[in-house]
Amino acid sequence: MAAVRRKTGWRGTVWGEVLSEFLGTFILICFGDGSVAMTVAALNQSGRGALAFAASGDWLVIVWGWALAVTFGVYVAGGVSGAHINPAVTLGLAVRRGFPWMKVPIYIVAQVVGAFVGAALVYLIYHAAIDSLEAAKGITRGVLGGPHDSTPTYSIFATFPASYFHGYWVGPFLDQVVGTGFLLMFVLALTDTLNQAPRGNLTPWIIGLVVAAIGLSFGANAGYAINPARDFGPRFFAWLAGWGRVALPGVHNYVWIPIVGPFAGGVLGAILYDLFIHDTLVRRGVPEEVGVEAGGRVVREEGETRRPPPDDMDQ
Repeated sequence: MAAVRRKTGWRGTVWGEVLSEFLGTFILICFGDGSVAMTVAALNQSGRGALAFAASGDWLVIVWGWALAVTFGVYVAGGVSGAHINPAVTLGLAVRRGFPWMKVPIYIVAQVVGAFVGAALVYLIYHAAIDSLEAAKGITRGVLGGPHDSTPTYSIFATFPASYFHGYWVGPFLDQVVGTGFLLMFVLALTDTLNQAPRGNLTPWIIGLVVAAIGLSFGANAGYAINPARDFGPRFFAWLAGWGRVALPGVHNYVWIPIVGPFAGGVLGAILYDLFIHDTLVRRGVPEEVGVEAGGRVVREEGETRRPPPDDMDQ
């Protein structure tokens, strides 16, 4: 990550990065939750058809909506903060790439706030469609279970586990660990200048494809949050907007799983990538690729360094 050599006011400090993370995560949620709102409420309530698609078609719209949301969030924020737009990415980079620990809390706060504001905008745009769907289906906002269950409209904003888990937490938790583990593994591979990092500013597109792949392969179990800010910010908004216990604490007290699971999976994925790939490249003396993409222009405080090569204990 390149250092900022000439600072101009507060934008040359970490607060410029904070705004970058806020905006990138805001975009992520606007287009991600927006694609869910289109599928769940807007298309079928707009006179354009009784149903958007069957289940598989709906899922494809949502998966590619989130993939594009990630792509453009990274394009917007990447040049300043590296576009973590995910607390699990921030934590993984702190554990394995020397990202400053002092910045971790403020990055996470910016990401959660950006996600909250993004969810608020989606609600502002689609509240009429949501109200129409609730009236048409007999949904009572805030009711959990039964004929008036409001989980369908709540699902526009945040995740919940599939019913076949019957309330057990192990399956959804493992799902979040695995999904986020793959995410961090691929993010580190795509930004590793010793490996095959993309050229031509293609990294955001490929990261979007990574998110699509996770959604297509691991999405149905728990909605593939794989991002604590993506889930908690909109979840908190939904709680304030009337979904109550459907959002917090969620079905079967689910709220903690898409927070703890992604944090654990992100660190695990980063460790595994380094153990199997990055540290091997370092030991082989592979030179850094020339012309690969930069990882943002974050401010490095005096004394901060990159993660050093592994010592003999890593062999």
